[in-house]
Amino acid sequence: MKRSLAILSLLTLAACGADGEPVRPTASSSVTMSSSGVSVGTAVGLRRGPFSLALGMGS
Repeated sequence: MKRSLAILSLLTLAACGADGEPVRPTASSSVTMSSSGVSVGTAVGLRRGPFSLALGMGS
């Protein structure tokens, strides 16, 4: 299983930008303060033409 996952990861990484110029990622972060505490959020995304992919994480 680990070997299959490693091979799949390498193939995915090799396919990024293989058919053209590399895609520059975007990143954003936010800090929100409220009476219940402080929360932090971050997001990383890619945009190519009409397609957009983002991954975010926050507390």
